[in-house]
Amino acid sequence: MTPERTQRWPDVCPVPAFSYEVELILVEGNLNHERTGKTLKLSRGQKHDILETLASKMHSFKAYPSDKDISVVAEALVTTHPCLKEPGTQTGWYGWKNSLKFKMGNFCTKLSRAGYSEVAVNSGKRSRNNPDKQSPHTDIKRPKRAEVNFLPNFPKGEDGSSLERQRLQIVDEVIRTDKNLPLIAKLMQTTFSLRRKEVINDDLPVGEILERWPALKMESQICAEFHRITNINLKNHFYSELDRHVPRLQSLFRKKAARTGKVSEVLDQLFNTYDRQEQVDVNVLRAAVLRALPTYLHEDDSGFLKLWDVSQHIIKTCNESVEHVIYFICFIQMLSFWCMIAMILKVKKINIVIIVLQHLQ
Repeated sequence: MTPERTQRWPDVCPVPAFSYEVELILVEGNLNHERTGKTLKLSRGQKHDILETLASKMHSFKAYPSDKDISVVAEALVTTHPCLKEPGTQTGWYGWKNSLKFKMGNFCTKLSRAGYSEVAVNSGKRSRNNPDKQSPHTDIKRPKRAEVNFLPNFPKGEDGSSLERQRLQIVDEVIRTDKNLPLIAKLMQTTFSLRRKEVINDDLPVGEILERWPALKMESQICAEFHRITNINLKNHFYSELDRHVPRLQSLFRKKAARTGKVSEVLDQLFNTYDRQEQVDVNVLRAAVLRALPTYLHEDDSGFLKLWDVSQHIIKTCNESVEHVIYFICFIQMLSFWCMIAMILKVKKINIVIIVLQHLQ
């Protein structure tokens, strides 16, 4: 089983190919529009084909596209096919945008009736036939910005009972001393839809989810779960973004270290230790910046940070009276770990990096 969506919403929205009949009409209409400036008048069936194709394409990226997303698609449509522009309107695509909104609503209704979990989870609300149920405008469950695979259906040939048996098999494998990691990875991939159902539909507490899915405490499975949800390699993305901001973060922290005060003294001592390193690679720089981050924000990191005493583990010298301490990359891994836990279990995230970046603007 693989997650249903493999692509995020693109930066440039592609216009899909329509039916053979509609494509022929559009080619001729674009040529005529280029020569005479006249727009194309579509039949009801032809417009339905265009809207249905666009709705299906949008749904391949998002089940609930935003107003801005729909506007981008409508604009891309009339840019690719100028003959479809609406005369007399400021944008030339406002009517297409409204039509796409209604079409997406109808498209989701059809999928909900067919049992598609991502939209069916919001069906069955209060209606004329069910007046006692919850209001249709409350507790709407939809993906957050980064989530690509929000609530997939069970894999073909699987149901709740079979996936539960595989979950118990995962628990048995995790508690073993000699873990079968490939088997755990395979079972976690297969049971992804069951896990998302428990997180989204059942609203289980974080502690209970971790108890039912102990493999989520393993670093490899945390990274894999993050990739299943977002289609993003967490470590690569985290390190690339960190490296992009490191120069300005370091500059910010050094300016603070040059001042007076308790925080400034700690930062000054930290960067003095960093400057004394004979060989400074990217990992040491990352660790130094991340180590300075909680200090700069007046956060207590005593239960979060691990230190490595170089004099005991790497270098033994009699001449040095000062023990050089560098900050082990485990700090970066721990920071990544809790970011992933917050994303996967949908708990409230405290994004320290964003707070700091506000100071950089």
